[in-house]
Amino acid sequence: MKNYGLLIFIALIVTSCNSQIQKINGVSFVASPEVINKSHVNPVVNVNANYAAIMPFGFVKSLSHSKITYNTDFQWFGETSKGAKQYIEALRKHKIKIMLKPQIWVWRGEFTGYIKMTSEEDWNIFEASYSKFILEYAKLAQELNLEILCIGTELESFIDNRPEYWLNLIKEIKSIYKGKLTYAANWDEFKRTPFWSELDFIGIDAYFPVSDSKTPTIEACLKGWQSHLSTIKEKHETFNKPILFTEFGYRSVDFTGKEPWKSDKSMNQVNLEAQVNTTKALFNVFWKEDWFAGGFVWKWFHNHENVGGKSNSRFTPQNKPVETVIKDYYAEYK
Repeated sequence: MKNYGLLIFIALIVTSCNSQIQKINGVSFVASPEVINKSHVNPVVNVNANYAAIMPFGFVKSLSHSKITYNTDFQWFGETSKGAKQYIEALRKHKIKIMLKPQIWVWRGEFTGYIKMTSEEDWNIFEASYSKFILEYAKLAQELNLEILCIGTELESFIDNRPEYWLNLIKEIKSIYKGKLTYAANWDEFKRTPFWSELDFIGIDAYFPVSDSKTPTIEACLKGWQSHLSTIKEKHETFNKPILFTEFGYRSVDFTGKEPWKSDKSMNQVNLEAQVNTTKALFNVFWKEDWFAGGFVWKWFHNHENVGGKSNSRFTPQNKPVETVIKDYYAEYK
């Protein structure tokens, strides 16, 4: 009986340790024109991901346009609520958990953080439009009993100008959806986001600059993270909320650690080593921390065999050396 009790004690310790290191190991699953199936989900499982961010879209014509258009015939299937539901159901068949992350796209790809209306009337129209958009997805998240809902992505000017709206919106969302909430603040925005106390995760799109080198070493990136780490941890301590990287990742390109948010097509000098080193440093800094919930790598396409590759300079890790890096770290913290 003594030995039996000892075995139970050891088992409890092992279980406790495993629960402490388990992370949200996510991929940002890009919307496509197609219905997805097992062949599209298998690569997500194979990279040891346990979460996927599903990202339906609404569109605005300009930074000051007051109407959000969504669930239209001109959108790709995966960008609509119908498509999001199909993606979620296909992924969940393989035990992949979900963060639903509805996003706004401004025509010509202008930065959403600069969205700002020019009159009180337009603000009221835009707020009603955004509420309709996000509450529809809150209902979908509740209907499907999803694990996490992200209530917005990189909308700093909107939040700065209309903080009371956002506090009221969060209350409305909570009256509909009973799961976990976050917001995806840009890397230089999260310090000023006013409603972290009302959410479950402090969400950051983690495109922090970590090195000015053409091919940064892991050591240089580790050093580069130190200037950001204290601020990130301070937010966790202030609000007693875990940090979640709602997006993270680097392009396989020269100088990828200098301005990681850039997707400029003129940056096309492929550098697979730079992508590997910056990614390894990020994992080494954060994934071991108990206050860090995990994150969603940017970005993952459904047609795995046809994307990425060693001649690709974009963000996706697919079919590049960094995919193995992610797979190994995700296996360790799964």
